[in-house]
Amino acid sequence: MQQGKYIKWFAVAATIGMLLILLGGALVTKTESGMGCGRSWPSCNGELIPEKITAEVLIEFSHRLVTGAVGILIVVLSVWAWRKYGHIRETKFLAVMAVFFLVLQALIGAAQVLWGQGDFILALHFGISLISFASVLLLTLLIFEVDRKFDADRLVIGRKLRIHTIGVTLYSYIVVYTGALVRHTDSSLICSDWPLCRNDQFALPNNMYEWVQMGHRFAASMIVLWLGYIAWHAFKNYKEQRVIYWGWIIAFIIVVLQATTGMLVVLTKLNLAVALLHSLLISLLFGLLCYMILLVSRSRAKAK
Repeated sequence: MQQGKYIKWFAVAATIGMLLILLGGALVTKTESGMGCGRSWPSCNGELIPEKITAEVLIEFSHRLVTGAVGILIVVLSVWAWRKYGHIRETKFLAVMAVFFLVLQALIGAAQVLWGQGDFILALHFGISLISFASVLLLTLLIFEVDRKFDADRLVIGRKLRIHTIGVTLYSYIVVYTGALVRHTDSSLICSDWPLCRNDQFALPNNMYEWVQMGHRFAASMIVLWLGYIAWHAFKNYKEQRVIYWGWIIAFIIVVLQATTGMLVVLTKLNLAVALLHSLLISLLFGLLCYMILLVSRSRAKAK
């Protein structure tokens, strides 16, 4: 009993730690602090602990420290969960995913520091970290036996909702990638207005940066509409299954807040707090969508 309590606290710490990694990475990108430690890794400017501390050094070095510490937490959690909850079918898969994608995102970050990477490769960095976060989150939910509390094995989900769940989750990753591409190509403020690039004229984008920005806005608008439809479908057909009912309503609320903060990022000219909130919301949304995928895998198909 006591061991179960400890692993639960450990899982919560690892989940919060992964969120800090995501937000820390976003902070590094948004403040352009990626070269704060120069072209040296894992050392910072050739030193184990940098002597000269600037804002860029502090942000980049802190992000590395948090990533390293949380990485140890996740490895320990994965091994612990594997041994204690290995009988649950998703546990081993999620444990491997959490560690693998955490290491992968760290290696991509290190490669960027040492040799530099193209914008389209760097845009994968946030998305890869997001998969690791979702894996840790689902592992935590399994440890807390959330699926049992919601009677996940007794859920009855129709084919239509199953397809939409898988489709919108995969599509959300495209939205994440396009958003990361906006940051890494410095396209955030190429369009000064919203919802159009320039509200006084209706025209196609003029260059790659405008295409990246407007492409992300279009992708984001589509997921808002898609999640709105799924939430309406769940409201209409799944009131008796509260985890499905509330899960999709909360997903729609989060995506609306996500779109709102995206608009505010442009209108406030990249306000840092708003930009970080934008990153936090997409992390929470992706984690929730992955949980809905888990519910789909646990549920029975509706005969009708």
